[in-house]
Amino acid sequence: MSDNRQSLADLAALTGAPAPAPAPVVDTLPGEEPQAPVAPVSTMPLREQIIDKQGRAYATGRRKDAVARVWIKPGSGKITVNGRDGEIYFARPTLRLVIAQAFEVADRVGSYDVVATVKGGGLSGQAGALKHGISQALTKYEPVLRAPVKAAGFLTRDSRTVERKKYGRAKARRSFQFSKR
Repeated sequence: MSDNRQSLADLAALTGAPAPAPAPVVDTLPGEEPQAPVAPVSTMPLREQIIDKQGRAYATGRRKDAVARVWIKPGSGKITVNGRDGEIYFARPTLRLVIAQAFEVADRVGSYDVVATVKGGGLSGQAGALKHGISQALTKYEPVLRAPVKAAGFLTRDSRTVERKKYGRAKARRSFQFSKR
């Protein structure tokens, strides 16, 4: 067993990776069966941080017909959408709540500044796209946050869109008014 550990340490030294930690020794009382050693939990994130030269993380969020391009960086929690303050652009409190959900789940309220450009759709779709983009950017800036944000379902793009209009119909499914005479 010690030869195997030694060869793993030699291999790690050749590749430049840190050597694996030795398995912990588990003491047992007389009459008890020895338990299998517990493997140490790695604190390294599975993904790496993706930031640009200005120290920002970028992501694209989509919802309905809206597309949001989002940049986040550490700051005081200021949100700027299309060059205007987030409070002014999204005047309805429900839309502001939707945007803040990503930060609340990640427990990072007021710790990141957001700069976003949003196009297409209505305000509700734009708020959903912004939430999606913020969630994606958060996981790129702090990969450790991926688990809680993904568990809340914010990384999945909501694919529900408006159904297209069909010919011979007033809208997607509604018929023209029937006239008997």
